[in-house]
Amino acid sequence: MTSTVTPSEQDLSHEVQELDEAVIRFAGDSGDGMQLSGTQFSNTAAVFGNDLATFPDFPAEIRAPAGTLPGVSAFQVRFSSYDIHTPGDKPDVLVAMNPAALKVHLDDLKKGGILIVNTGVFRARELRNAGWDTNPLDNEEMLSDYRVIQVDLNHLTKETLKDSGLDARSIMRCKNMAALGLLYWLFNRSLEPTIEELHDKFGEKKPEIAKANVKVLKAGYFYGETVEILQHTYKIKKADLPSGTYRSISGNHALSLGLVAASKLCGVPLYLGSYPITPASDILHELSTYKQDGVITYQAEDEIAAVCSAIGASYAGHLACTTTSGPGIALKGEAMGLAVMTELPLVIINVQRGGPSTGLPTKTEQADLLQALFGRNGECPMPVIAAATPSDCFAMAIEAFRIATKYMVPVLLLSDGYLANGSEPWRLPKIEDLPKFEINYHTTVEGFEPYMRDKKTLARPWVKPGTPGLQHRIGGLEKEDGSGNINYEPDNHEHMVKMRQEKVYRVADDIPEPEFFGDASGGDLLVVGWGSTYGSICGAINGLSDKDLRVARLHLRHIYPLPKSLDATFKKFKKILIPEMNLGQLSILLKAFLPGHDYLEYHKVNGRPFSTEEIASKIEEIVS
Repeated sequence: MTSTVTPSEQDLSHEVQELDEAVIRFAGDSGDGMQLSGTQFSNTAAVFGNDLATFPDFPAEIRAPAGTLPGVSAFQVRFSSYDIHTPGDKPDVLVAMNPAALKVHLDDLKKGGILIVNTGVFRARELRNAGWDTNPLDNEEMLSDYRVIQVDLNHLTKETLKDSGLDARSIMRCKNMAALGLLYWLFNRSLEPTIEELHDKFGEKKPEIAKANVKVLKAGYFYGETVEILQHTYKIKKADLPSGTYRSISGNHALSLGLVAASKLCGVPLYLGSYPITPASDILHELSTYKQDGVITYQAEDEIAAVCSAIGASYAGHLACTTTSGPGIALKGEAMGLAVMTELPLVIINVQRGGPSTGLPTKTEQADLLQALFGRNGECPMPVIAAATPSDCFAMAIEAFRIATKYMVPVLLLSDGYLANGSEPWRLPKIEDLPKFEINYHTTVEGFEPYMRDKKTLARPWVKPGTPGLQHRIGGLEKEDGSGNINYEPDNHEHMVKMRQEKVYRVADDIPEPEFFGDASGGDLLVVGWGSTYGSICGAINGLSDKDLRVARLHLRHIYPLPKSLDATFKKFKKILIPEMNLGQLSILLKAFLPGHDYLEYHKVNGRPFSTEEIASKIEEIVS
């Protein structure tokens, strides 16, 4: 039977049940404020001291018709009393704001989970738009596996704000706060962090909106408290995390701060030339607020202009970067070759999304790896690195500039939509603990040649234009080694091709060992990941720790060139499993560069990240 809870059925006494973790998913129309509700709950969990991970799931349609399946927006947050690595596989609680959200997400809800449904929009038109033939709330068999709480959030919001003076549309835009207040009651959370943030966001310019949202937030909380919609509420203790100051941070925000930090660490101004593209645009938005720190941002008219402006800024002596996604990388290809030919430091950030072409703009994928390595004309090598978690984006932004400036090469840094939009607690680093690197512009006139090289790194000099006596020219035509003069001779071209390649290979002498967890002497299976598969792999192997399996994991942040120790590590394991959100691109790379191992590919290309359950099941299937 469906456990629909109504006010008349309540025993007003309830107890608090303690949990180790919970996963909540907010789902509704793209105008229902699900991203804001999820973000506010996440921020409150972070303030309380829980470990957390989030997964915003945006609709791909910019303006899908209201109430339809393509317009469903969702936000999942997992918060816990212990260290976690993913936003969870299936939710314990699903908030469905309309029939479309229920249809898209109901199958994901755990058996026995709590389903909170906004009954105020389960009318004939909304049901038809979502593809329901009948009202699912009347189908006891369909909902029998869940604890169903039916609440008319529309009516609750209207009644709460009937004397507010706001128009009907503005009133209904507050209903997400009713759902949020209900969740705060259910999990014994304070309203204060959200109230403070609402006042900060709307207080000065739109105080009436701030007041209305706060009022509805409290109404949702008191509805749960008064009606006692469940016999018990839940509590999740603080996580036992290393001491320090924490904040919740998304991958795009972490990348932005990492780029600014790199500029501060070496004392060179930062320049960003970019063209807006999902899901990388937030980096441009964020960096535009750092003018007081000497950051220059330029929103170009297209992708080509963006990268070319960054190359110009690099030539002028700035730390230069450009941000984009896969379609933009395709457009930037020739200019990236120019950066390789001129041997200028440049960081290209690719926040990957589903493709090809326009593909899935708001969904995640890892399918740009081979494009990053080989998607340019000619022999055009550049180092490729990848962030593993949202907070790791900070460190990898600094690492990208360290490599670029030390070896005078463009560096391609890979993130993806899952990392970019997801968030987790980040312990603020101490400035003295950050990896400092020096920039030494060449100023000596005697013996100067534009393509003279450092014996160890093969880097050519970085000269600021206007430095007396060091006038020189660079460009996209082949150079003569040393002088930098244009040279079309066959032997010189082959020499320069090999020189540029060797310079990239030498980066392998200067990168840390990849992260390894397990028995260093070897075992039956080594799970190798890169990029955002990190959390799912960690969670899967941690979950199998009591099964006495001879399984280890290794995660690659430096993908090209590969770490030199990989071959020796691989030889210690019978099989190598490579989960990735593409059709086996890292597998292709490893088979080419490190042949002779038993590689097992594991693919997923549906716009969603791996779950820990998927990887754990695959591991057990292989080793058993």
